Amino acid sequence: MMNIEGNIVDVIKRQIFYGHLWWDEGKIVRIDALEQEKKNKPYIMPGFVDAHVHIESSMLTPAHFARLAVVHGTVGTVSDPHEIGNVLGQAGVEYMLEDAAQSPFHFAFGAPSCVPATAFEAAGATIDSEQIAQLMARPDIYYLAEMMNYPGVIYEDEEVIKKLVAATKSGKPIDGHAPGLRGVDAQKYFGHGISTDHECYQTDEAAEKLGLGVKILVREGSAAKNFNALMPLARDHSQQMMFCSDDKHPDELVLGHINVLVKRAIKEFDLPLFDALFMACVHPVMHYRLPIGLLKEGDNADFIVVKDLIDLEVEATYLSGGCVARDGVSLLPLPQSKVANCFNAKTISIDQIGLPVPEGTAQLRVIHATGGQLITQELLADWHGKPSDFKSDTQNDLLKLVVYNRYTQATPAVAIIHGFGLQRGAIASSVAHDSHNIIAVGVNDEDLVDAINAVVNCKGGVVACHNKDVHQLALPVAGLMSNEDGYKVATNYQAIDGFAKKELGSVLAAPFMTLSFMALLVIPRLKLSDKGLFDGTAFTFTSPWLP
Repeated sequence: MMNIEGNIVDVIKRQIFYGHLWWDEGKIVRIDALEQEKKNKPYIMPGFVDAHVHIESSMLTPAHFARLAVVHGTVGTVSDPHEIGNVLGQAGVEYMLEDAAQSPFHFAFGAPSCVPATAFEAAGATIDSEQIAQLMARPDIYYLAEMMNYPGVIYEDEEVIKKLVAATKSGKPIDGHAPGLRGVDAQKYFGHGISTDHECYQTDEAAEKLGLGVKILVREGSAAKNFNALMPLARDHSQQMMFCSDDKHPDELVLGHINVLVKRAIKEFDLPLFDALFMACVHPVMHYRLPIGLLKEGDNADFIVVKDLIDLEVEATYLSGGCVARDGVSLLPLPQSKVANCFNAKTISIDQIGLPVPEGTAQLRVIHATGGQLITQELLADWHGKPSDFKSDTQNDLLKLVVYNRYTQATPAVAIIHGFGLQRGAIASSVAHDSHNIIAVGVNDEDLVDAINAVVNCKGGVVACHNKDVHQLALPVAGLMSNEDGYKVATNYQAIDGFAKKELGSVLAAPFMTLSFMALLVIPRLKLSDKGLFDGTAFTFTSPWLP
C-alpha cells in the first residue's frame, strides 16, 4: 500500500483539508483527514480532463500525446477520432484505440458521426449508421462524437437519424456541433438528444443554448479561441460548462493545457476555485462517465499534486497510482507507434492551379479568414482587370488558395483568400479539416506548386517554402500525425511555424492551424473543398466571380 500526504482538495464537497491519501493496486483505499489546510504544503487534487479534443491535431499519436499532456496535470481526454476516421474509416478509429492502449492515460474515444463530413468533398472513407451502431456497442467507445451535420439533424436525414438512434439506444452521450445555430433550429437540433456544443463563439449564443439545457464547452485551442467570450457565463453556469482545446498544436501542448485555462478563469474572470475545478476535473468525468478517479475511496488513484491553488504549478501527476510526471518531466516511456496511411496524390505542375477570371467579372468573392476563429466571412473585392489568370496580390492580401484531392487523381480547386498576410512563398499541409486533402496558400504559383509537391512527396506533412528553400515536417500516420517523440515534433513544427511568420510574413498567430480550417465546410461562411468554393451558410457551392 502506498500513500501521500498533503492538502486534499475535495472538489465535489467543495472543501480542503490536510490528510493522507492511501492507495493499493491502482485504487484509492482510504483518505484520512488529519487537520485543517496547511497553506505552505502541496495540494492533492483530481487531474484535469480535456472535454473535447482531436488528438490528431497535435500531430502526435495518442501515446505520444499523453507523454506531453501529463506534465500539465492532464489525466484524460474526451477524444474524437474524426480526423483519422475521414482518412482511414473505422480502421482509423481502431488505430487510435490500439496506439492509446500503450499508455495508462485515460483516452475516452467517441464514434465519429460524420465520415465523410459532407457530400461536397472527397474523403478517404465512410462510416455509416451500421458501423456507428457497432462502435457504440463497444465498451471502449464512450460517446457519439460531434454531429456536425446540423442540417441533416434539423431536416431529419434518414442516415443521420439512424446514427442518433444508435447512440441513444447505447445510453451514451451525443456531442454537438452547431456554430451560430439559434432559435427554432437550435431547439430541433438539440431536441434529438444532443447534449453538448463546443462551437459557440458569442456570449448570447451560448446563453441561449444553456437555456435549452445544453452543456457548453469553453474552447481555447491553437486556432479557435472562445475563452474570453464565454467565460463570463461561468459565474452563473459553471455546473453546466467544461473546458476543451478541440485542436492543440504540439508546440502549444509543450507549454500548457487545461491547467492554463483554469488559472486564467480564476485570475482573469474571478471564477471561484471550486467552480473552475468542477469544469476542468469533475464535469467531464460525470457527463461522459469516465473511469477517472475523483479522489474518492474506491476510485482509480488518478490525481495531481500542485504547489499552490493560485498558479497551479504541477509538481506530479499520478495515473492508477503510478507517478507519470514529476517537476515538468514526463516519466512515461517512449511508445512505438505504427504507420498507417492513405495517400494517392501525384505531383502537380503550375498549369494545374490556374484561376482564370472570366469576361464580365466586376467583383471577386474572397474568403476572409480571421485568426482565432473557425468562422470565415465573405469579402467582395473589386476587379478592374481584363479576363486573365488571377495572380496573388500581396499589397491587398488577396492570395491564391488551393485544395488538392489526395485520395484520387483530380484537378485542384482554387479560390482567393484574405487574412494570411503572406509577403513571400507558400505554406501547405495535408491537415485540412475534415477530409484532409492537401491545402495550400501562397503568393505565387511556383512556390505553391513546390509546397504542394513537397507534401505529396512525403505522403503527408506541413511545409513552408520560398524560392526552393523548403522546410517540412513529415506526418506519415494518415498524413496527420508523426510517430516520433512529441518534444522533437514540437521543436520541428515551431521552426516551420516561425519560418511562415518571420520569413514569409504571415500575420496569423497560428497560420498552419488556420489554414487547416479553410476547407472545413461545416463552419460558415466561405470555405474551399477539393470540388470548389463552398458557401457554408447556404450549404451549396458558389462562384468566385460576380458580374
